[in-house]
Amino acid sequence: MTDQPLLRVRDLVVRFAGRRRASTTVIHGVSFDLAAGETLSLVGESGSGKTTIGRAILGLAPVSEGTVEFRGEIISNVPRARRRELARDVQVVFQDPYSSLNPSMTVGDILVEPLTTAGVEGGRTRVKELLDAVGLPADAANRYPREFSGGQRQRVAIARALALDPAVIVCDEPSSALDVTTQARVLRLFRDIQEATGVAYLFISHDLGVVNEISDRIAVLYRGEIVELGAANQVATAPRHEYTRRLQMAAPVADPRKQRERRRLRLAL
Repeated sequence: MTDQPLLRVRDLVVRFAGRRRASTTVIHGVSFDLAAGETLSLVGESGSGKTTIGRAILGLAPVSEGTVEFRGEIISNVPRARRRELARDVQVVFQDPYSSLNPSMTVGDILVEPLTTAGVEGGRTRVKELLDAVGLPADAANRYPREFSGGQRQRVAIARALALDPAVIVCDEPSSALDVTTQARVLRLFRDIQEATGVAYLFISHDLGVVNEISDRIAVLYRGEIVELGAANQVATAPRHEYTRRLQMAAPVADPRKQRERRRLRLAL
């Protein structure tokens, strides 16, 4: 990691217009930095605003106030043509591996598509490299998404995000739709890819335990505001904010007795 932030979010406000011209503010002045090669996780319950922040960075949600900067350039609300160019450097892996892949395209075509759009030559050779990077065989290129398990489909989605060698990948709940064993494998894959490429992750999740396994830092969101931000281990194991402590106690554990004790303590807060 370097001292110069790769991605800088400052005083971000996101509002959505209502049916009768009234607007709803869902993000309230959020600020954070993401360094090259770093994993910063945004954690919070459903409706906390974490996915909206990711979408604002990707240009999929309006930036009402504040700025999003990438390598010193303000990229919030840029023209569509510039946004397409930025896709080479800022990519996304969505939550659902079943709906994020086009079922009518082979895996090879899915991986070639971003390369063709960007005018990159040698796409088919690159497909083999990408499949190898995510632990899938070369013949997977000739098969359709429906022929793969959920974990394998998410590997395809990760390969697609890696196709253009991005600097940042926004990972929007990429493991929440997977079983525990597959989830662990996918998280390990994310770590291995980061070690090999130096890509930075903005990792979005509702599970404090999951993000502690992959993060350098964790930002906890509550009602559109960051209430705690710090080193992953500190936030996940010794949280300072009451809401973070509730998230910590809500995380499932294997021991039923510990789970009951957590439930008792959570209700006592």
